[in-house]
Amino acid sequence: MHSAIFGPVITLIGWTLVMWLWMYVTRAPAMRRANIDVTKLTGGIGADLRARIEPKAQWPADNYNHLLEQPVIFYAICIVLALMDQGDNLNATVAWAYVALRIVHSLVQVTTNRVIIRFSLFSLATIALIMLTVHAAMAYWGVSFR
Repeated sequence: MHSAIFGPVITLIGWTLVMWLWMYVTRAPAMRRANIDVTKLTGGIGADLRARIEPKAQWPADNYNHLLEQPVIFYAICIVLALMDQGDNLNATVAWAYVALRIVHSLVQVTTNRVIIRFSLFSLATIALIMLTVHAAMAYWGVSFR
């Protein structure tokens, strides 16, 4: 099965992996600057690290975590749309909009981290996700506005 909506799915997964790499290359030097010897660490959680490294070094990790939250719903609804043969045209365009908004959200979060900008981008992406969900529901229950 080939569906245009898989392009945005693959792209967002790829972007999530880019953010993982960004997190790693940012955190490792921050941990060295904080004199954290990872060879001697046992256990711990992100909050423990947050207390010891500078905030800006934590931003990529926060974004990586965000990319593992709401996008899970995005992946699911895109697969549902593809399986219902609804993953092309408008739905693919809306999915690309969602991905673009999430990528810009990431870039804002790891650079300036301005909350109002992040919130606006997140809200717009959520609207795109709602649209995809409504389109899937309409297709499933045979609702049309024609």
